[in-house]
Amino acid sequence: MEIDEKLITSIALKNACEHDGKAKLDAVLSKVVGSEPRLREALKDAIPKIKYIVDEINRLDIEQQKKRLATYILPDKIKKKEKTSLLPDLPDAKFGEVVTRFPPEPNGYPHIGHAKAVTLNDEYSKIYNGKMLLRFDDTNPSNEKIEYYDAIKDGLEWLEIKPHLTKNTSDDIFELHEFGKKMIAIGYAYVCTCSSEIIHKNRADMIECNCRKYENHDRYDKFFNDNYSQNEAIIRLKGNMQDLNTVMRDPTLFRIVENPHPLLGSKVRIWPTYDFAVPIEDSNDGVTHALRTKEYELRNQLYYLILDILRLRKPTVIEFSRLEFEGIPVSKRKIKPLIDDGVIAGWDDPRLPTLAGMRIRGFQASAIKKFVLGLGLTLAETKPPIETLESLNRKLIDSSCMRLFFVDNPVKLYVKNSNSEKVLLNNHPTRNLGKRDIKISNEFYVSDNDCINLELGKIIRLMDLYNIQITDIATESGKKVIIASKVGDEIVQSMKKIQWVAKNDAVNYHIYVPRELYIGDKYNTNSLEKISGYAESFVSNLSQGTVVQFVRFGFCNIQTRQSAYFTHR
Repeated sequence: MEIDEKLITSIALKNACEHDGKAKLDAVLSKVVGSEPRLREALKDAIPKIKYIVDEINRLDIEQQKKRLATYILPDKIKKKEKTSLLPDLPDAKFGEVVTRFPPEPNGYPHIGHAKAVTLNDEYSKIYNGKMLLRFDDTNPSNEKIEYYDAIKDGLEWLEIKPHLTKNTSDDIFELHEFGKKMIAIGYAYVCTCSSEIIHKNRADMIECNCRKYENHDRYDKFFNDNYSQNEAIIRLKGNMQDLNTVMRDPTLFRIVENPHPLLGSKVRIWPTYDFAVPIEDSNDGVTHALRTKEYELRNQLYYLILDILRLRKPTVIEFSRLEFEGIPVSKRKIKPLIDDGVIAGWDDPRLPTLAGMRIRGFQASAIKKFVLGLGLTLAETKPPIETLESLNRKLIDSSCMRLFFVDNPVKLYVKNSNSEKVLLNNHPTRNLGKRDIKISNEFYVSDNDCINLELGKIIRLMDLYNIQITDIATESGKKVIIASKVGDEIVQSMKKIQWVAKNDAVNYHIYVPRELYIGDKYNTNSLEKISGYAESFVSNLSQGTVVQFVRFGFCNIQTRQSAYFTHR
């Protein structure tokens, strides 16, 4: 393909002016390919040309570069990309060589926080034409299930994120054992048989454990030959018990877990901790940039110490803030008991911030990814309002969702001079989403909310049908009844317009509205509100997972012939 030298030159000049006159080849490569993705297929031919242009520009002084840049009008695609991309450059990143990883533990379903982590890792791998690994950090058999491995894979598939490689930390368990033995052999680890209470007290008091003084190799052989029971012994790092960073006070490296592993069964009982396995796996997997949430910030010291001791290559660790919404916790500590006790239906409950829950509620994967990238790579611990995500989702689905009628708190409406007939309604006011036939007579249901402040003689419009004039407000079996007459078809902008459901076309319908799952630290017993009413019969023909907009009510995701989950307004 033809290589656009003007594009390359404009990007290189801009980069040079931003870096004291020295354009960075990797950054220029990244911008060029980002602006012209087709170049990825011709990188072999493009790289020499880009390098030549960058070298040529770097020979100019910065004033010459600025003058020359002023003669260029950057292509619209570049301008747009620079304005919308909120992700900063990765430190020391080389184009084509960046490797990121998404390392979830398969101990639950993926949630919005996981979506942030995997989206950032995936986006950076694309920006630098690199790779992203999916690695299940499955070293705690007590909490892990095959169901959770599958749920994480399903979540990534829904987000349309395809890892370049999928693996498990448990694949390397015996290699990790060897690294543990090496730590002991070179004097950086020891077997500890103290109780958890003593260990906790010693760490608080900054006192070294007596086990640390033993040089008895029989203990090490006994540990790795499976001769200790669970909780009888652990392997600890010889750290610094006086370190102000409590993470460094002789942390655990290995422990014994009797529970069978979901993949390896009872074949292995000795398992490394996350703190020990992750730096080794990152290094050996070729990860160049390890992105992880800010909660691990104090553990970076341990991460790098283990790599230094074992003389392994060190990735660059980058922190970012966690993502959760107010009142909708991502913590499994808060979610799992509700599922185990049957308080909520499961991991796909629409009140949960799990990807399965958000999907069943009606959110689009592309809205979630756009939302995450809009937040950027920040350390600020904030809980963004879910309304921001709702706004992005609304823009995506508004033009593709059918507009249908649903009335809650239904009130009967009699239109005295209305004839039985069939009306044809558009499924969307501006898009061609088909039409639907509705049989009407002189009896309808309207929402009680629309009947507030109705006065005799008032003229209102039944949406997409005709105008009516209120002639009486009566009661029937103790319930309000509106009586009206048809008075024409002319649409008047100032006229009140209400939705309706024809009585002979009505189906009983229930919409479940998710509310905050927790108020403070307390479970909200009213977190799933059931709103009942009537919907037009057309809705019963729609398949599960269809998102529609009930006029004046909001977007909803169809679940059954008679129910839906409320997505948002």
